[in-house]
Amino acid sequence: MKALHFSRLAALTAAAILPLALAAPASAATTIAFDCQADAPIIGPQQVSLNQDADVTAPATVAPGAAFDVVIDPAPNEVPGEVAGNTVKNINTFALKFPIPANSTYVSADLTGGSGLGSTAPVIAVSGGVATLSFPGPIAGGATFELPTITAHLTAGASGTIETKLSGTSYSDPGLTFKAVAGTFIGDITAPTACFPNPSPVFTTTTIG
Repeated sequence: MKALHFSRLAALTAAAILPLALAAPASAATTIAFDCQADAPIIGPQQVSLNQDADVTAPATVAPGAAFDVVIDPAPNEVPGEVAGNTVKNINTFALKFPIPANSTYVSADLTGGSGLGSTAPVIAVSGGVATLSFPGPIAGGATFELPTITAHLTAGASGTIETKLSGTSYSDPGLTFKAVAGTFIGDITAPTACFPNPSPVFTTTTIG
């Protein structure tokens, strides 16, 4: 199965802050390499690669106990229309996870914008120190879509550093999951897909003090 390249895959973990601290923001722009495994019926597990651009900004410093915002501003992206000679019908049941950074406390989050994601609006929920952006879709193969902008409101801890990054360390501990529906010679098949960033970059580091 050939590699998938979402050339304009949303910058799901991009972050930009509203500067509540009087310091220049620290920022990083990078391409995240997702290592994915699609569990295709009959065919068996298939390895898939995903490239995701991310533009991440956060304050260089923040006062102990101060509020600050992390803004995740996705770019438009496109679902491939064909993979390994098979037509991609759609992707659905999308979920992207990122940890609430150590030395910070989650307060709330807002979602704005987004397009081409289906009739049900995306939601963000936090459980066990992990924030999950999810929506059911579907998004048709070959279609362009854009994820919503996420503004996460956080509070700094007493000391230390605050790092922003993605969740996921393996196929069994994924940071990104979705289901892909493809048309094959045996009919339509649905392949649950689990992905993790490999390597997993630290996007920004904010010093409390």
